[in-house]
Amino acid sequence: MADVKSRLTEDELKHLQHLLLGEHFALLYKGSLHGYNASTFHAKCDAQGPTVAVAYNGSGYIFGGFTSQSYVSSGAYKNDEKAFLFRLKGKDGVLSPLKIPIKTAACAIYDHSSCGPNFGGGSLQMLNQNAAAVVTNSNNNYTFNVADLHGNDLGLLECEVYRVEDTSTFLESPWRKITWTTEEREKIMEEIRSYKPYLNSVPQIRILVLGPIGVGKSSFFNSMNSVFRGYVTGQAIAGSDNISVTTQYRTYPVKDGRNGKPLSIIFCDTMGIEETSGRGLEIDEVSNIIKGHVPDRYQFNPAATLRPDSPGYIKTPSLKDQIHCVAFVIDGSKIEILPEKLEDKLKQLRRKVNQFGIPQLVLLTKVDEICPILEEDIQCVYKSKAVEKQMRITAERLGIPLAQIVPVKNYCSELDLSFDVDILILSAMRQLIRLAESYLDNFPFEVSKKEFKPDVYCDA
Repeated sequence: MADVKSRLTEDELKHLQHLLLGEHFALLYKGSLHGYNASTFHAKCDAQGPTVAVAYNGSGYIFGGFTSQSYVSSGAYKNDEKAFLFRLKGKDGVLSPLKIPIKTAACAIYDHSSCGPNFGGGSLQMLNQNAAAVVTNSNNNYTFNVADLHGNDLGLLECEVYRVEDTSTFLESPWRKITWTTEEREKIMEEIRSYKPYLNSVPQIRILVLGPIGVGKSSFFNSMNSVFRGYVTGQAIAGSDNISVTTQYRTYPVKDGRNGKPLSIIFCDTMGIEETSGRGLEIDEVSNIIKGHVPDRYQFNPAATLRPDSPGYIKTPSLKDQIHCVAFVIDGSKIEILPEKLEDKLKQLRRKVNQFGIPQLVLLTKVDEICPILEEDIQCVYKSKAVEKQMRITAERLGIPLAQIVPVKNYCSELDLSFDVDILILSAMRQLIRLAESYLDNFPFEVSKKEFKPDVYCDA
């Protein structure tokens, strides 16, 4: 089949790979070439392992279904908890991925020699009556709006079936070593608790948190704060929306316990980054934040950045007011479908931060969405092939070394702490401290006795 060309574009293929977490697809069957009939489909696709069936209609929709079970023309239903339906493109060919999970796994697919790909016994059946057509029916096996799936256009321009290869989930051994014990958790907590910057003029390091909207920037601070509070809390406003939930510049110290003293760490939270100019956090505003000109609770205005004559502008910030490390927060489950304009903006921000010589760490969030098994056992994070793949893609797309990327899972739906989730959060925090300390190493000890002038030390 190497000489048969897939109808999927490169961009469509990446979106499909994201939905399936598959590394490689091998085209087995193509209706326009092999004929739209069930017998040919089974001749090409039986005994091939996991497959994804992709349908294309004249309204621009691309949709289909995945099963991890192999077709064998058994004449019976097959159980598959991993099966799902999907829409890749919607009306007029607009990319709008939708994933519809299986509800009744026992009836995931109907594997019969007289049927083409048949999900849920008629929820989605391709090659209907041995023709270039589909039939759909939302039922107890898969629940969906029929029009959302294919726009009520049942005729097909094409039907393709791919073998999904290399779907094994875990490496034999983790590629980064972490000790998953409560003792290790307490050890890292004590290390962070006892940390003090070596410069007397900097009582607390400042960590600027940057990233697109909805990736978990505020949630990371809340998660870190929760670990030291001893319960899940939400001081910073978090959530998801089409625009940034955070609208102010906020500085958050981390307290050791509810009534404990503040640690030597301050998180600086910002608006989310958006691909559209004039919306979200602008690059020029980041320069003001890094230099220490922006006051706490400053209300962002994407249409106008803070100026020296603006109310609240800090005219002569010292080293303690400036940023010592930047945490870029990225949704690991969506890095492959990161819009080009947003990727360019993140790269511009990286270059700007580099001009100041500020070290950076990427926090790859939502790892449990990259690899759903991690919802049950986060300790497998460094054995997950899917997570490793997303980390390497992140390094390539943002131009940052893999050593400066760490996976984390924020507390979002949980009501109680978990020591292994804590360890990931604490490990990320420890690395941020180490990077901030390396930045402070650039300044002579004497700087602690006089005001720091940013233009002397930074190539802004």
